[in-house]
Amino acid sequence: MNAVFARAEFHDALGRLSDRHLLRQLAYVDGRWMAGNDGKAFEVSDPATAATLAWVATLGLDETTQAISAAQSAFMPWSSLLPQQRASILLTWHELILAAKEDLALIMTLEQGKPLAEARGEIDYAASFIEWYAEEGKRLNAESVTSHLPNAEMIVRREALGVVGIVTPWNFPLAMITRKAAAALAAGCTTIVHPSSETPLSALALAELGERAGIPAGVFNVVTGDAATIVGRLCDDARVRAMSFTGSTGIGKLIAAQCAPTMKRLVMELGGHAPLIVFADADIAKAVDIAIHAKFATSGQDCLAANRIYVQRPIYGKFCKAFAQRIAELKTGPGLQDGTDIGPLMHERAVVKVEAQISDAISLGARLAIGGARHTAGPLFFQPTLLTDVPDTALIMREETFGPVAAVTAFDSEEEVVARANDSDYGLVAYLVTENGARQLRLSRTLEYGMVAVNRVKITGAPIPFGGWKQSGLGREGSRHGMEAFTELKYLCIDTAA
Repeated sequence: MNAVFARAEFHDALGRLSDRHLLRQLAYVDGRWMAGNDGKAFEVSDPATAATLAWVATLGLDETTQAISAAQSAFMPWSSLLPQQRASILLTWHELILAAKEDLALIMTLEQGKPLAEARGEIDYAASFIEWYAEEGKRLNAESVTSHLPNAEMIVRREALGVVGIVTPWNFPLAMITRKAAAALAAGCTTIVHPSSETPLSALALAELGERAGIPAGVFNVVTGDAATIVGRLCDDARVRAMSFTGSTGIGKLIAAQCAPTMKRLVMELGGHAPLIVFADADIAKAVDIAIHAKFATSGQDCLAANRIYVQRPIYGKFCKAFAQRIAELKTGPGLQDGTDIGPLMHERAVVKVEAQISDAISLGARLAIGGARHTAGPLFFQPTLLTDVPDTALIMREETFGPVAAVTAFDSEEEVVARANDSDYGLVAYLVTENGARQLRLSRTLEYGMVAVNRVKITGAPIPFGGWKQSGLGREGSRHGMEAFTELKYLCIDTAA
C-alpha cells in the first residue's frame, strides 16, 4: 500500500466497526482495489469534529478510461446472463448490505454527519432498491404489436443499453448509488460510479459487499478522485451510453452539455425548492409535525426539504407559535450522540450560504423567531432556525436551502398560493396539508411538481417514480420507469409468408 494511505490517522470511532474490511481507501476498478498512477490521495474527514477518517485514492484520466474499458468488456457477459442469474447476485448483495447495516451506518454518520438513526434508515432504503430491481429485472418482457403489414409478425423488446456512468452527491451517499445502479445492473448494464469526494467511504464499502456477493469484475466500478476530471472523461467517452446524476441543477446543465456530442441518455435528479402549503382546515399539530419532518430531516440538506412554507392566514399565528416550540426541542450535536436530531452541515460553504439567506430575509422584513446563528457544538453546526413573515423576494424563497432553516409566510386564497408555489424553476416535490378532499385533488393537478405529498412526508421508495418537472430533472428513478433509461427498444419485423 502507498505510504499516503498507510499514514491515515483513523478516527477513534472507527474502532467500533465489526468488519474493518468495509473501510476501503482504494478505488475499485475491474474487480481490483487500486490507487492512481501517481499515488495521490485526498482526505475524508468527519464534519462533526474535523478529524481524519481516511485518505482515499485519487484516480485520474487514465484510470477512468481503464474503468470504462473494464465496464465495456464486462457488458456482454453480464447482459447475456438470464435475468434470474443477475437477480440472484443482486439479492445476495441486498442481504449482505442489511447484515452490515450497523457498520455501514457508522461509516455514513462519520463521513456525512447525519444522525445515526437516519443513517440506519438510509441503509434500509438503499437496500430496498436492490431487492426491488432484482425482481423487476425479470419482467422486462417483449410485447407483440398487431401487424399493419401482411405476412408479418412484429415484436418490440427492451435490451440493455451498455455502460452507465453514475455520479452521486454527499447527502445520501448510499441510497443515491443503489437507486441508480440497481436499475442499471438489473437491466443488464454495467456501471461506473463516481461518488462525492466528501463521502466516498460508503460507496467503497458498497463495492466491497458487491464483490462478496459475486458481482463480476468490471460490472460495478467505483472511481474516486477529482470530479471534473472523472466526470468529464465519462461524458466524453462514447462507450458510456448513459449518465445518471444527482446534484445541483447548475452541475446537471454542465454534464448535459458535455454529454451532447456523444448523444448520451441522461437521467438527472436535480435541485428542489419544495413548497409546503397548510390550509386553515388542517389540524395544526399534524401540520407542524409534517413541517418538522419535511424541513429538518438530514439537517435540512435534502432536495426534498420543505423550503417555502405557506400557511393560510386564519391559523398563521398559531402555526408559527407551535412550530417554533417544536423547533426549540430539536437536539443539535454529533450524529453518533444519542438523541441527535440535527447534525453538522457538510462544509463551511453551506454554513455561509445559510447565514447569507437569513441576513437577506431579515433585511427584507422577515422576523427571526428562533435560532439564526452557528451552534456551539462546532464550526459546521447551525442552530435550527425559524424565519416568519418572509417575503417572496427573499433569497431563501428563490433558491434552494441546504440547511436547518425554515421560512414561513402567510397566504389568503387557494389561487394565490398555487401561483406563488409554482413561481419557481424547480418542480421536484410539493407538500399539501388540508382535510378538504376536493382541494387535495385540485391542487394535485395544478401544482407543477413531479411528486405531491398530501397530509404526509414519507412518499419515496423503490416502487415509485422519483423525479421532478422543469429544472428539477430529467427522467425518473425507482419503479419500472427507472429501468427505461438503461434500455433500448428494439423492433423486430419477421416475414411469415410461406
